[in-house]
Amino acid sequence: MNTEERIKAQWELVETIGRVYEKQGFGTITGRIAGLLTVMDKEQFTFDEIVEELNISKSSASHGLRLLETQNQIEYITQPGDRKRYFRVRTQDKFAIIDNHHMILNNSRNIFQSILELKADKNTKVSVYISDVLSLLCFFLEKFEDLKTMYLNK
Repeated sequence: MNTEERIKAQWELVETIGRVYEKQGFGTITGRIAGLLTVMDKEQFTFDEIVEELNISKSSASHGLRLLETQNQIEYITQPGDRKRYFRVRTQDKFAIIDNHHMILNNSRNIFQSILELKADKNTKVSVYISDVLSLLCFFLEKFEDLKTMYLNK
């Protein structure tokens, strides 16, 4: 693959990431910003570069960057003598993303348990479904730490 083809493929992946984020409720632009910072060879971009590269408004860029920062997906740095902020992917412990999903699954389990406890009839179609999902969540959550240990010992 030559350079031109690789760059074209990178931009296609940035757009794909934008659509994935949109389906997750974060918005296409937020996903495109995350994609730009993750996929492209350049590892940090100024605010103005992000606006220009993605051809988006400053307010959309600002909103997307704030959201990604609150999700701990990106960070910014400054350079001595330069007032610009340089945005980049926030590198974390390799388990940070998985641990975040673990927390989400725990929260979901707690909600499903509360729902099930409040159901008068545990045999309705919805109650049985919730019970099945709860059982599955509990199974995965019980195995979570074991899987991390297995990965580290591979």
